[in-house]
Amino acid sequence: MIRKGMKLYSILFGACPKCHQESMYITKNPYVLADTLKINEKCSHCGTRYRMEPSFFYGSMYVSYGVGIAFAVAAFVVSYVIIETSLVTAFISIILTLIAFMPIIMRLSRNIWINLFMSYDKNLAKK
Repeated sequence: MIRKGMKLYSILFGACPKCHQESMYITKNPYVLADTLKINEKCSHCGTRYRMEPSFFYGSMYVSYGVGIAFAVAAFVVSYVIIETSLVTAFISIILTLIAFMPIIMRLSRNIWINLFMSYDKNLAKK
């Protein structure tokens, strides 16, 4: 069970990494493409600044590569190994998966990146 106080909660739901009380993102839906990467300046509950320095989230591009590979491998396993399609169809399924899940991959990467540098603080959550 994933619950507040766990790093995985903040990563999966895009919650403030310090208090888990609100979303870091202005729009919760990652498929509103104009707002996919727009984040609040700080948490209205605990005051945590999400942009610690200019270009902080450039590091999430490296994480994005790994997350994208995980999605691609999952698409390959499902299409080629489980459904037993041809190699060409498996390749097409990888491309379609990466396109379809790109907003989620980008947000997950940012969430993982910021959670590498911040930890949950139960005292902030009680404020």
